[in-house]
Order: sequence, then structure tokens, then C-alpha cells
Amino acid sequence: MTKNTKHKRNFRQKLLHKYRLVILNEDTFEEKVSFKLTRLNVFVVVTLSAILLIAGTTVLIAFTGLREYIPGYSSTELQQRALQLAYKTDSLQTVVELNNQYLGSIKRVLSGDVKPAEFNRDSLMESHRLSADEIDLKPSKEDSLLRETVVQEDKYNFLETATSRANYALFPPLKGPFSEGYNIKDKHFGVDIVASHNAPIKSVSDGTVIFSGWTAETGNVIILEHSYGLISIYKHNSSLTKEQGDRVQRGEVIATAGSTGEYSTGPHLHFELWSEGRPVNPTDFIDFE
Repeated sequence: MTKNTKHKRNFRQKLLHKYRLVILNEDTFEEKVSFKLTRLNVFVVVTLSAILLIAGTTVLIAFTGLREYIPGYSSTELQQRALQLAYKTDSLQTVVELNNQYLGSIKRVLSGDVKPAEFNRDSLMESHRLSADEIDLKPSKEDSLLRETVVQEDKYNFLETATSRANYALFPPLKGPFSEGYNIKDKHFGVDIVASHNAPIKSVSDGTVIFSGWTAETGNVIILEHSYGLISIYKHNSSLTKEQGDRVQRGEVIATAGSTGEYSTGPHLHFELWSEGRPVNPTDFIDFE
């Protein structure tokens, strides 16, 4: 017990024992500066200096731009780029999903896995035909004024109207006899037109090429998208003259007739016409003779 007490007393005396730090002139041994120090003072000063240095360095790194030069810290510019890339990735994912849905619809068109629309021009006209006894055909004063107003407004209107759609005519892609016609029951959603090898095949209307490529069953295939929800399909071609994304004009050559694909038995054109996602009989809209 006495030894422990002496040891503690000696330790306390060592901490509080005073020393003098003297700075002398080496040549004259003149005393310039002197400091009274103890081991405890030196320890406290060194500890506080280390704490202040660490705290100052931390604040300098955390709240200034110097942190960008330390490995592991991301810069503000890099964070902005990452945020922009995240937005672009989300937008691209949405576009890819829409494109996948669109391509899925095109695949259904190519495979014929869709319910056809069983109608033609005569049935449409008959369904909308009304008897003259059922309606009053005498124009009212308000109706006459409204018609006159519409005529004056449409005089300088460059947008398409219902009249332009009614007058929408399709150009025959190829003229010639049919080897097989449009048949709903057999899922033959188009017509097969007999043609000589490399005969020019033309676009039925102005439009955009949405598919131009090869399939094992139907060979070289080209698909055009037109106004009013119309899509025209041309199969078994020997070659294609247009690529996806090209704009074509009515009557412009887009392919040459051939006999490509597993389902072809001779040079011909398999032509399909789709309206609002459903196949229709091309002979109801196009004169192939």
C-alpha cells in the first residue's frame, strides 16, 4: 500500500515538475527566450493542438470543394451527371417498353394471330343508311348559318378534313390475276397476286416503312404505315429497295416480286391491308385489274 502511494506521488510530481525551455544565441550564449513548462502542460497543449488540427481538417474537407480531390468522395458534377443518367435511363426504359409493345403488334400482324374485321364498303354504307322518312331534311336557319361559318373558316384551313379522308384512294401494288384470295376462315388475311420474277412492287399510298427485313416463313417482307390507321404488308419479295424509317410516296417502287420464304410456291406477291389493327379485304379498296 505504501509503495502504491509513493508511486502515485512520484508520478504526480513528475507531471507537475517544472522545466525551463531556453533559447540561446549560439555565439554569445545570450538568453533570448525562455518558457516554464511541465510535462502536464506539454501533454495538454499537444493534445489540444491535435484535436484542433483534426477538427479543422474535417471541417475543411466536409464543407469545401477540397473533398473532391480525396479518393472516395464524389464531385458535384459527377452527382449531377448520375442524376441526369438516371432520368435518361428511366425515359429510355419507357421508350423500350413502348417499342416492345409496338413490335409485339407487328409480330401479330406477321403471324396472323389477330381477329379480323369482317366488313367492307357496302356493309358500312348499308349500316349507316337511313330512310328519308325518318329524318327531317329541311335545313333550319341556324343550320344554314353554321354551314356558312364553317365554309368561311375552312377556306384558309390547311388541315385535313373528313372530305380528304373520304377521297383517300389506294394505288394497286401490283396488277395481275389472283392465285389465292382473301379468306378469313383459313387465316389468309391477304391476296396472292401472280407476278413475274423481279416485277416492281409499288406503295399503295404515302407512308413510312416500319419494317423491312427477312422472315423464315415469308421471306423478304416490307411493312408500310399510312394515314388513317392503315398498314400495308408485302411478302415473299425477291429484294427490298427501302429500309426501316424511309418515307415513300404513292406509287413508288419499294420491292421486287419473288418467291422467298418457306410458304412461297412460286413468284407472287402476298399483299395484306390492315385498318386500325385489323385485316380487311384489299379488293374492297383497291382495283387490281
